[in-house]
Amino acid sequence: MKPIFIEKIMMKEIERKFLVETNQYKKDAYQSYSIKQGYLNSHPERTTRIRITENKAFITVKGKSSANGLTRFEWEKQIDVNDAKKLLELCEPGKIEKTRYLVKSENHTFEVDEFYGENEGLTVAEVELKNENENVIFPDWIGKEVTGEKKYYNSALISNPYKNWMK
Repeated sequence: MKPIFIEKIMMKEIERKFLVETNQYKKDAYQSYSIKQGYLNSHPERTTRIRITENKAFITVKGKSSANGLTRFEWEKQIDVNDAKKLLELCEPGKIEKTRYLVKSENHTFEVDEFYGENEGLTVAEVELKNENENVIFPDWIGKEVTGEKKYYNSALISNPYKNWMK
């Protein structure tokens, strides 16, 4: 049987990123799942990520962010989980381990990532937009906006994890 691949081509991804102030998002979430990911390439101009969720795997290529950090090229394709596990072995040192919580707020879904391992203690929320000026209703637990702050990019967290920031 031939595997089925789902390909997502979004010429641009528009998203905002925020720190999270409380654990209320866990009660508000309608779904959660674990994620393990690594980077075949973490160069800021073109990252290539391998991600495994509980029963799916993806390869994602992202381009350089715009000056304000809101927009960048993204291409993603679903791949076989066993292939993804082999590709993770080839990734750069450092892995991202997190639980993602999905929280609906009006017309948007916030993806809240609670990190583990080297990034334990960091929790961020992202919301994807249709355009950069789109209005968003923010849940009470949303904190400081960190959109465009490169240290919060997952690809940066593998080389400079959150635990090092506190030193």
